[in-house]
Amino acid sequence: MRQRLSFGLIATGAIALLLIAIASFYWLFPKGTPSLVGGKGTEPGAAIFVSKQAPAMVSLLVNSETLSGLFPDGQLSQFKTSLFAQSSINYQKDIQPWLGKEVTLAVTTPDIDRNPETGLQPGYLMVLATTEPEKSREFVDLFFSRRVLAGSQLVVEKYKGVKLIYDILPEKPESQTISQSIASATVGDSFVLFANHPKILREAINNVQAPDLNLITCSQYQQAIKQLPQGTLGLTFLNLPSVAQWQGLKLSQPIYNRQMIALAVSGKELLAETIIAAAANKTLPPLQLLSQPPEALKYIPSSAGVVIAGSNLSGLGDSALGQFWTQTTAISGSSQDMMGQWVKPLQDANKGWGINWREDIFNWVQGEYAIGLLPQGKHQTPNWIFVVEKSDAETGISRLNAIASKEGLSINTLNLDDTKLSAWTELTTVAKDQKSFNIEAKIKGLHTTLGDYEIFASSLETMDAVIKAGEDSLINNPNFQNSIAAFPTPNQGYVYIDWINSQDILEQELPLIKFLQILGNPFFQKLRSLTFSSYGSTTEFLKGGVNFQLQD
Repeated sequence: MRQRLSFGLIATGAIALLLIAIASFYWLFPKGTPSLVGGKGTEPGAAIFVSKQAPAMVSLLVNSETLSGLFPDGQLSQFKTSLFAQSSINYQKDIQPWLGKEVTLAVTTPDIDRNPETGLQPGYLMVLATTEPEKSREFVDLFFSRRVLAGSQLVVEKYKGVKLIYDILPEKPESQTISQSIASATVGDSFVLFANHPKILREAINNVQAPDLNLITCSQYQQAIKQLPQGTLGLTFLNLPSVAQWQGLKLSQPIYNRQMIALAVSGKELLAETIIAAAANKTLPPLQLLSQPPEALKYIPSSAGVVIAGSNLSGLGDSALGQFWTQTTAISGSSQDMMGQWVKPLQDANKGWGINWREDIFNWVQGEYAIGLLPQGKHQTPNWIFVVEKSDAETGISRLNAIASKEGLSINTLNLDDTKLSAWTELTTVAKDQKSFNIEAKIKGLHTTLGDYEIFASSLETMDAVIKAGEDSLINNPNFQNSIAAFPTPNQGYVYIDWINSQDILEQELPLIKFLQILGNPFFQKLRSLTFSSYGSTTEFLKGGVNFQLQD
């Protein structure tokens, strides 16, 4: 199942791999999934089993006690219990006594038999670190003995000195999908491996014994590892061309070929940092960076649910970040361009006016900008604010006036307290009685000059909130200040999402959000906000992150 993902830099990789991990575990434990728990570290040891050509690998490197510290009210324990409620596996008894500080899941190949006639059938490998080798071997024996009692037939074989155990499944005609099984191996005293086919285990062992095959020997992987934050809790690695192949898509000329995402915790914040590597013979254009938060944010009320701020909207599509988004949407199967997806609520708010935000507005913004979406209520289109430097605004206002005239809108001047506003309005007549009529004006948009900035808004109420923002503006909001403090400067700006104020907006535009809330209910209950930024750019790597703020 393909899902359209947005808010680019981090969301696509992190959310997609979360879903992969959860969905893929179901083949291993049909009536429940194992809890992803491990311990602190920087580099997963399981990478030695994973080919450098593998599409994806996700590792959690933190133990259950550390994770429980993030959810002190016991919600994590409740979550683990619910996962095993319908399973014969008892986490506390069967797994916890031996599970070490790493759980890794890898999609090792887009197609196990590499036969297009049987369809794409990904190979999955799960690697669990063990601190008690004897107990983990007992668990494997117990697990397969239960499968024998359920009617499975087993094979035990030696492969290059490693004992493999797996199901015997009936053969299928060549024209049908290949038979899949559950296969397991214990490698030394450190790791327990599970896979959905014995071929996957054999390849994992080959990767160890032929070191030039495994992920650890990939130079881009090693360079990215060195740039990750200390105290990493989890790690995701994506081979982007292989991910595209896995999704049945083709990238004509991929600019980026690998992406790594690391998770680290600091206090009440969870930081996901990503490193994106350029393909061979590709040079990334530099980012346009800001040495401080855009002052345009002082005109965004703190009640905004979603805020995007930075510099040079006109050049964003051709930047390294814009090119990454273009490739990412291709991999996810989406036809949306970056700015088209980010500002869809703005487009919805102006249906019937004939505005193309990217072509008619963003193309002339070269200085600072800020876009804010203010929720109106469930299932209602949010109000919007658009702030640009005054030096950019003259061209844009002329263009909007021309569009308004073409669409039959009137251009009117009005006062809001002591502030002079210009409004694009639709005039209609309403019969008062048989001999008299009233003229009503419906505002389609309005703008005014405040300081060095031109402010555009969707309604009088929104413009009034802008004018009265003052100390209650987003740039003065402690939560926002804390959320951006995690990022270095200079950077390219921010995408800020107040989770409480934005849920209605996000659920309308991203149906996947509701599904994620169900899967990660304890986390989303504690989430206060999330903020994206990109802040590192060389000719070979693009670097950025997302900061999740949790409530007390």
